[in-house]
Amino acid sequence: MRPIRLRRIFSNVGLARLGAPGLRFQTWGTQCFLGGRTRPTRRDYDVLVEDKEIEEKNVGTWEEFKIELGNLRRERGQVPNADSSYPLLFRGQEKSCWQLNTTLDRRRKRMLFRDYYHVISRIRPQVESLTGKEWPIPEYPDVEKQCSTYEFDFDLWSGRCPAYAYMGYLRHHGFPSPLLDWSRSPYVAAYFAFSKAIEASSGRVSIYVLSRVRNSIFGNRMSVVYYQGPYVNTHHRHFLQQSQYTLCLGFDSEWRFEQYQDVFDDGLHQQGICWKITIPTSEREKVLQELSEYNVNSFSLFGSEESLMDTLAMREFRLPQENSE
Repeated sequence: MRPIRLRRIFSNVGLARLGAPGLRFQTWGTQCFLGGRTRPTRRDYDVLVEDKEIEEKNVGTWEEFKIELGNLRRERGQVPNADSSYPLLFRGQEKSCWQLNTTLDRRRKRMLFRDYYHVISRIRPQVESLTGKEWPIPEYPDVEKQCSTYEFDFDLWSGRCPAYAYMGYLRHHGFPSPLLDWSRSPYVAAYFAFSKAIEASSGRVSIYVLSRVRNSIFGNRMSVVYYQGPYVNTHHRHFLQQSQYTLCLGFDSEWRFEQYQDVFDDGLHQQGICWKITIPTSEREKVLQELSEYNVNSFSLFGSEESLMDTLAMREFRLPQENSE
């Protein structure tokens, strides 16, 4: 039977808690192997991590959101396993009922990594011909071979996703992408949450807050979150929006993209602790006015002529004017 392989830096407390019947546990440095069954059950995972779901906080005003965010930053150091050496990441969504889904999820769920890479490799000549920008990426046969084994995990874990810069470029131009985009700024996330929200509705927007953890679990037959860092030569919007990305993948004979609710909703916090703060859409005008004063607007985040017109229209027709002539 093939063992389920896990990689984690375990604390002494963590080691003491891994005593489930029927499981065999061994360690070699930072490499850990869990054997005894060919496929883990939910109970097995519960042995490895505490069962937590995304904690949802519903606030009534924008001011309460900022207070809640301040509390969260202060309390983060007291959250078990939260790693405060990395910045918090934020993602805004215009409807609080929306789950954490990538644009690829909306087109094709659980797509194989090699199949997606084949698609973006196939369209590359068209992209380069029409934009004049070249994207030197690994050839598809090489990546197909690379991602055929579990060892591909080490490339993902260290931030060396093949064609990451090219994938980021495609993502910023609307091509379906497995990259879930986050910002290091809560105000950028707030803009994306409120900019298209319907103010007259009784709905709520959501801002997700993500923290890394110190002890991360990786393994085959598990959905795992991989962080891709901010330092990459890609579209300028990446830097304007203070972007970072995550990839959610799982390996079960082949690498495929997984959905985020399998990681968070089921309590499997292998690589992150996530909070969700919801705010009434009735706060939209107030929020966009304050963000405009901080120069957080469509033009500052996208830098295109279309976004310039959108920003000017917002200032002239939607946001209150202190000195109108």
